[in-house]
Amino acid sequence: MTTPKNSSNKKSLPNKSEREFWYDAVAADRAVEFFEKCLTHTKGEWAGQPLVLSEWQSEKIIKPLFGWKRADGTRRYRTAYIQIPRKAGKSTLSAGIALYCLLADGEAGAEVYSAAADREQAAIVFEMAQQMADASPPLRSRVRSYKRSIVVQSTASSYKVLSADAYTKHGLNASCIIFDELHAQPNRELWDVLTTSTGARRQPLTVAITTAGYDRHSICYELYSHACKVRDGILIDDSFLPVVYEAEKDDDWQKPETWYKAHPGLGTSVREEYLAAECLKAKQMPAYENTFRRLMLNQWTEQATRWLAMDAWDKCAGDLPDLTGMSCYAGLDLSTTTDISALVLAFGIGAKVHLLPFFFVPEDGVKKRSERDRVPYDLWIKQGHIIATPGAVIDYDYIRAKLNELAEQYQIKEVAIDRWNAAQLSTQLTGDGFEMIGFGQGFASMSSPTKELEKRVLAAEVNHGGNPVLRWMASNVAVEMDAAGNTKPSKAKSTERIDGIVAAIMALGRLGVDAGETVFTDYEFTFV
Repeated sequence: MTTPKNSSNKKSLPNKSEREFWYDAVAADRAVEFFEKCLTHTKGEWAGQPLVLSEWQSEKIIKPLFGWKRADGTRRYRTAYIQIPRKAGKSTLSAGIALYCLLADGEAGAEVYSAAADREQAAIVFEMAQQMADASPPLRSRVRSYKRSIVVQSTASSYKVLSADAYTKHGLNASCIIFDELHAQPNRELWDVLTTSTGARRQPLTVAITTAGYDRHSICYELYSHACKVRDGILIDDSFLPVVYEAEKDDDWQKPETWYKAHPGLGTSVREEYLAAECLKAKQMPAYENTFRRLMLNQWTEQATRWLAMDAWDKCAGDLPDLTGMSCYAGLDLSTTTDISALVLAFGIGAKVHLLPFFFVPEDGVKKRSERDRVPYDLWIKQGHIIATPGAVIDYDYIRAKLNELAEQYQIKEVAIDRWNAAQLSTQLTGDGFEMIGFGQGFASMSSPTKELEKRVLAAEVNHGGNPVLRWMASNVAVEMDAAGNTKPSKAKSTERIDGIVAAIMALGRLGVDAGETVFTDYEFTFV
């Protein structure tokens, strides 16, 4: 007799996890006991006491990592992304994992490595592990400690601290990698070199343990995004363990309930009074707000130091009106001939300023530039947001031609330009009939329009049309301040390109002069 397809008696096949993975409680408890019986705290008020894990450390990290197994008995998880705030015991936990994989994982010839953006950061976890091993009678007799390595001669195993030079790491055969503060990695090279070195191991483990960052084009943000999707069931990755403690985007960062939600160690490894003091500092010093939110609440921010709030910027992304025939002021920020240059027109209509940006890059090397800046220049070129000029350098004649083309459509009253490397083009544009204004890049010229742009963004009195290139640049901006409280964008401190924002500020500055709102006296002159 055949069972009907829709019969409730039909048993569905077990899902993939039920078929291939199983939980080994003995192995999970053994890993937790290793911490408590073999390791001690090395610093602070608990120095010398057994390293008893908090519930969140044992239940969310150690037991899943070492308890879940594959059908062949090897560990299920090969990569763990652990995002926890500062003062949550990150280094202590990492050191314990490294020692367990070195000494108790059953891996002959184990190669355990500590890596980070620089050797000094990588050494923090290593040195803590070294102190733990030296202070532990069960471990001390089994290991030999050196300046940059811990060796277990009986199993031909070692634990070493690495420098950040990726090109020197080929040839490793890593069994466990502890990647500390992944958010600080300048690129993905070291991550790729190390993780690909685990291919010959039966059950390799890579643990990325970090606070949140601000570079959304980084390897860390890539892993964070993947971790969130795996956690939320959007993606299936059975070998990836996501552990993310963070405040949500809309949570009030000033409330203690948000702190407890984001910080699993609050009340144990760090006291509430400490976070309250840090929060007060962030309220009193706006430039510290992003630091507090990123390091203590694990929120990914748009910049290292807050200037433009990106949620406010995004609210200014309305459709641009028909600006044909309208008067405007232009800001032109010329890069070196191999980088991106920006032209922004500012139209003052009623209480709102409309920004119309144009960007220029050399056509050759777009792929390399995309990899360097980690943004889709090629896509933006196809979408018309960037103009690619032929050759390996920007042809300023294209910028000149574009300005003359725009002058046929709009009334460009002035072109504000950074004088650096601009003499020839300025002279040519003056000959074309443009009123060229040299715009100083110091505090005296830049501070007032910088503050004006920020004020208008917060009040939704700017409309930038949602241009993605300008948004990327807005998210990169960090400002610097002098002793008098004047501010200006800092290309040195900003994460990546900010040329479009600088051009917008210059255009806004000249618009303000025309409106009688601002007076600039710092090196302004007309090219002749």
